[in-house]
Amino acid sequence: MNSTSAKDYLMLHLVVLIWGFTAILGLLISIPAVEIVFYRTLIASGILGLFFLLRKRNMRLPKEDFWKVIGTGALIGMHWILFFGAARVATASVCLAGIATCSLWTAFLEPMVNKSQVKWYEVMLGLIVLLGLYVIFRFEFEHWEGLLMAVASAFLGACFTVSNGLLTKKHSAYLLTFYEMAGACAFSVLFMPIYAYYWAGESGLQLIPTAADWFWLLVLSGICTVYAFSVSVELMKRLSVFVINLSVNMEPVYGIALAVLIFGEKEKMTEGFYFGTLIILASVALYPVFNYVYKKRKNKQLLRVQ
Repeated sequence: MNSTSAKDYLMLHLVVLIWGFTAILGLLISIPAVEIVFYRTLIASGILGLFFLLRKRNMRLPKEDFWKVIGTGALIGMHWILFFGAARVATASVCLAGIATCSLWTAFLEPMVNKSQVKWYEVMLGLIVLLGLYVIFRFEFEHWEGLLMAVASAFLGACFTVSNGLLTKKHSAYLLTFYEMAGACAFSVLFMPIYAYYWAGESGLQLIPTAADWFWLLVLSGICTVYAFSVSVELMKRLSVFVINLSVNMEPVYGIALAVLIFGEKEKMTEGFYFGTLIILASVALYPVFNYVYKKRKNKQLLRVQ
């Protein structure tokens, strides 16, 4: 592995470590999931907009890409609402375990979008993730609602990651992040009346954060969103979507460890939960092996043809 790729992988895991902290932030912030996403994306797009204005950089997107980027932002907004909602309905650990199914969805979505061949080992590793999820489901059935929300969030996460994989070839990471955060913010605003009517209950929307909420929202927006999200978009230029999403499977490890340290007994789960999570994470370790063998065989086949 060359030094550039080694740096990319280290940066990717730093980003995943930061993302592992986001479910915990969702529990530390007192306002509900939709309001969290609204403030997160509003602050993030504001920081990036200010950055572009101060640096006097071009913020224009071609018309043919504008709505694609805004639409991708809406997917991100839906993904985060389900993500934070899952942590509230279940626990941060269950939420993070469900998010690890992202690689399963990517194994099917990426070849469909890029019109490339489905790699058998990617599907197999995705099925291993599914097996781990089944084990978790058996032992943590009381958290089924949160787990399903997390899995749905993972599917949306795979959708916007595949979409970003195409967009990063044409635009800078920070420009994409700015418009996608704006799109996610717009979606959360449009979704608020529906949320308020069906799910918010008698308390309604909670749009006034506490002082502590503002601090954690700034951490969430500045570090977990502007920095981590922009770096992840930049890495998509050099790393495959599947590798990125498979590495994101480490998010439960980092996140669950942090959750147990911060919340203690509340986040401690059954042995079956940790066994299921271990099965999911086995796919991370197996991917480089299968990828190496697959590429080696492909190169041999090309040499025979030549």
